[in-house]
Amino acid sequence: MRLPAPPRPTTKNAGLGVAAISYIAIDYLRHVSPAWHSRLMPVLWIFLALAALARVPYYRHWSEEFRSLIPFVASIVFMLAALLYEAISVRSVTAVLGLQWHRNQPPLPDSGQWILLALNEKLPSAIVALLRAPIIGLHHYLMLFIMLAFSVLCDSVKAPGFGLGARYMFTMAIGRLLRAISFASTIFPSPRPWCADGRFRVPAHPHPWLQKYYIPYQSDHIAIRQVIRLDEAYVDIGKPVGEYRPNWGAMSFLIDFLRPTASEGPTWYSLLKKAEGGCNDLIYSGHMLVAVLTAMAWTEAYGGYSSALVWLLVAHSAQREVQERHHYSVDCVVAIYVGILLWKMTGFLWSNTVTYSDRRLAKLKKIEGRLIQASKDSNMDKVRELLKQLESSDEESTFSKGRANKYGRWFPFAVIGFALAVVLLAFTLTSDGF
Repeated sequence: MRLPAPPRPTTKNAGLGVAAISYIAIDYLRHVSPAWHSRLMPVLWIFLALAALARVPYYRHWSEEFRSLIPFVASIVFMLAALLYEAISVRSVTAVLGLQWHRNQPPLPDSGQWILLALNEKLPSAIVALLRAPIIGLHHYLMLFIMLAFSVLCDSVKAPGFGLGARYMFTMAIGRLLRAISFASTIFPSPRPWCADGRFRVPAHPHPWLQKYYIPYQSDHIAIRQVIRLDEAYVDIGKPVGEYRPNWGAMSFLIDFLRPTASEGPTWYSLLKKAEGGCNDLIYSGHMLVAVLTAMAWTEAYGGYSSALVWLLVAHSAQREVQERHHYSVDCVVAIYVGILLWKMTGFLWSNTVTYSDRRLAKLKKIEGRLIQASKDSNMDKVRELLKQLESSDEESTFSKGRANKYGRWFPFAVIGFALAVVLLAFTLTSDGF
């Protein structure tokens, strides 16, 4: 007797694609007809919320959600830590050079920007207007993923939703850490030279470390050749320009990274709140990372024509990032392939493919040899015993024995309340600068 290959899960089409398209279209009305947007958007929110709540009593996978809750919470904590590190790095890469450097430094040459400018001259005006239109932003991609995760209630996506959320958050946290390490390693001049002046109130002069190791050798090719030959900073700069150092107590080590000024308030936290979107945090694009992870999750979990539409929206976002000079072309290109590769690497947290790692199938494979031998020996008692062992390992019965009585009544409502709270916090605390 040979076990059959595990089948792919069958899901019901609950109109998730239609709901996603409706959300994006209605939200775009804020630019076209604010009055209709204010009328239709609350109706859509109420409809989606009621649709989710109506499915709660009929949802059959609370045991799987319960097991995925701890990885989900751990992934959120990991992502918050990654975002904190990124926020420190965002301000640091701008502050370390000083405002004077940002005012005088020209942007890097970008062939993607040139191609888009050339297309603006050749394409019909309607297509150019479509490419420039703010159809989708960061909060839309977050909402698309939230809709995807909630659709497990309608069996449109394989359960558990918390498992899918854990994979999304964990992958994003790794991506944000790699992004912060990348843009802090080599600081690129912003495609918008006025950005630093408008967003940060950092000192005009560079950090004392740069006054010694970078400024004397930043442009003079003779000095660069000499420092390479000697392999040491040979220029005597005298006494470097001093720094303002507030009393931050145990957090004083952040002063060298954040470079505060007297006009920015006495706390380090107030500075980090302003670092939601930087000027030199370029390679790679954080906006595009979120977009690509949403598209990858949508493609694997749901698929269909709607996933192709999500990828078209990703492409639209990429060209807008370059066209509006928030990023260089390389920032978007790197974000796309990094996001794809990272998503492929984190399938151990959630996967749409049923494998023998599933508990019941693993148990069945384990007893396969003994079950075959018992059937050959016509030992029906042994066969019944082995089948009872298999049933006892069933996911739903495991949850029902001991846990269902204790958690079954309140857990579904706690899950929905927790998820809705996360959604509200995401839209309240997350700006488009993310």
